[in-house]
Amino acid sequence: MVRPCGLLTHEKKPVPLKSISVNLSICEFVAGVSATLNYENEEKVPLEVVFVFPVDEDSAVYSFEAMVDGKKIVAELQDKNEARASYEDAISQGHQAFLLEEDDSSSDVFCCNLGNLPPGSKAALTLKYVQELLLEADGAVRSVLPTVLNPRYQLSGGPEDSCLAMKRPMVPVEDVPYTLSMDATITSQHGVERVQCNCPLRATEYLADKTSAQISLADGHKFDRDVELLIYYREVHAPSVAVEMGEPSTKPDCLMGDPSAMVSFYPNIPEAQSPTACGEFIFLMDRSGSMDCPMSNRDNSPPRIEAAKETLVWLLKSLPIGCYFNIYGFGSFYEAFFQKSVQYTQDTMEEALRKVKLMRADLGGTEILAPLQNIYSAASIPGHPLQLFVFTDGEVNDTFRVIREVKSNGLRHRCFSFGIGEGASTSLIRGIARVSGGAAEFITGGERMQSKALRALKRSLQPVAEDVSLSWNLPPGLAAKLLSPEPTIIFRAQRLIIYAQLTGKLPPAKATGEVCLKYTLQGKSFENKVMFSLQPKFDANFTIHRLAAKSFIQTKDVGFTDTPANDQKEVLKVSIECGVISSHTAFIAINKDLNKPVQGPVARRDIPAPDTGFHSSIKALIGDADHKIRFIDAVDESTSYHCMPHRKNSSSYSSMMKKSLDFLGQVKHSVLGFRSKTPKPVSESPPEIDSAYFSTSETNLETNHTEIKEARGREKH
Repeated sequence: MVRPCGLLTHEKKPVPLKSISVNLSICEFVAGVSATLNYENEEKVPLEVVFVFPVDEDSAVYSFEAMVDGKKIVAELQDKNEARASYEDAISQGHQAFLLEEDDSSSDVFCCNLGNLPPGSKAALTLKYVQELLLEADGAVRSVLPTVLNPRYQLSGGPEDSCLAMKRPMVPVEDVPYTLSMDATITSQHGVERVQCNCPLRATEYLADKTSAQISLADGHKFDRDVELLIYYREVHAPSVAVEMGEPSTKPDCLMGDPSAMVSFYPNIPEAQSPTACGEFIFLMDRSGSMDCPMSNRDNSPPRIEAAKETLVWLLKSLPIGCYFNIYGFGSFYEAFFQKSVQYTQDTMEEALRKVKLMRADLGGTEILAPLQNIYSAASIPGHPLQLFVFTDGEVNDTFRVIREVKSNGLRHRCFSFGIGEGASTSLIRGIARVSGGAAEFITGGERMQSKALRALKRSLQPVAEDVSLSWNLPPGLAAKLLSPEPTIIFRAQRLIIYAQLTGKLPPAKATGEVCLKYTLQGKSFENKVMFSLQPKFDANFTIHRLAAKSFIQTKDVGFTDTPANDQKEVLKVSIECGVISSHTAFIAINKDLNKPVQGPVARRDIPAPDTGFHSSIKALIGDADHKIRFIDAVDESTSYHCMPHRKNSSSYSSMMKKSLDFLGQVKHSVLGFRSKTPKPVSESPPEIDSAYFSTSETNLETNHTEIKEARGREKH
């Protein structure tokens, strides 16, 4: 389904979005973001507009306000159903109203309604949020401002009233009528060595002692990529504890009233000398139509499917001899290379490599649930724990359903997920890794996937730290209540962040506390201790409190319709108390101070969104459908071919063709797995991939593993 961007309306007529300005404040591993969107109604009729935008799924959105004709209107966080009803009632009475909500089915998409914007009025909408920042393998802290919005496939049985179902007009990136500006301030007590950005910068300035840096995005950003900063501090591995003062006006014994602590550990877990040679490795490859899109909008950027195939070949050649493996491709249906996982030998590896070479992005939509359920239904192989590697561009509408499925099987496997290309859903990619104790990676632009894939494979082969526990040594009368889920396993080179609420009476000045992380690794016990000051610092934005609330909400919130009643009650309480939005709450503001209610019918308007290549591909795909679309159904005898259980007779060419064309008629922006080429006999082999990508004829397990060992050695240096 279409994932629209900007102030949108349902009538497909433009509302001029003049500019987007972002102020970014980064301190160590936390970012605070304030984004303002400036609009003007130059028409002669009042408008209702809808703003849909992406936000990183780890972000705690805590403020939404509007400045309309010089008047500031601050929204209040309420139960979502109540907020929706209040909004509709206000609009019907001619009042100006604002509604901001998280999408019912995906935590990284938000929707804002602005109702009754009078003719000639200007509106500036400001959203504020805070978020943790990722730590990359090379020690860089990664901050991403999402600007790319990709279409998302509607899962069968998924919600149909999602804001992702709205459509949008598309324009080439060079014709986008609004601009983006971004100013960022970066501070670290350890010093800022350098800052890199994937987009041109106008200026970069460092203080003399390099504890602070300021950067500005160059003019002319065209929304063809997310804005990514890589920040290199002089020290990133030091453990730390930050204690933040609670809100004085709030009663104690609640999250916002008590101090909150943010604990950061970086355990020094040694690398095992002889990694495990056991395991069942299943690779789940997205073969939906969107995987045929380029990795980025840059010249000569390879298709996502080719980058993913190249990485899959690398991983196949790196598996330990004696393990088991299988490969699934999924789209509107799914295929498995083997009926069940097979032992990794020279012969099975070469057979798999030949089949990978023929893989295309030709299986339609992004139905990931069915192959996951098939994988989980198979019997476990004794002595070979399941390790699942998922490669996808994350274009699924109902991410909560997928995350729930992975979570329900979290105790029997780990999931290593890879978001491929610009705009991959952070909610899906990080969510399925988080609930299974795995790890997530994002690959965009000119990045090489191999290094990140190899890191994930090494993690899956290394023994993990187990029996993880956290203990606190605090003065009498003070206790720590965990708000994050207590970690159960820790990977080597993993940063661990934990949030806690400090309850009770704070001791006098200069008192200290201590937190100790304990774990076992291959039968040996380890511990890391950090001593910290118990004098909390004041932060007007209550950054740690907001992040702690977000961490708690993530453990309980599984979507607007499917969160259990008891969990929903807790989510509502923490969300409203801390002002952090969830799938069950929404920001609502009503301006009743207009001289008179807005009169007459309210028009809906729509601004164009940038076409980053996806919709151009679709246009080429569905153009002249009667003569150029064909369905490829070339499956050899050893391939296990499965159709979705909800699609009757979907193995029939004519049935699938009819249903797919019907779907194309309803959602013209979705790819359904057809190829826009002159029809050829189905039995004809697909064209060969350039041998620079794959070389399977001379592959030798012993030779290849020697090369991998040498590569790992180079990686250390």
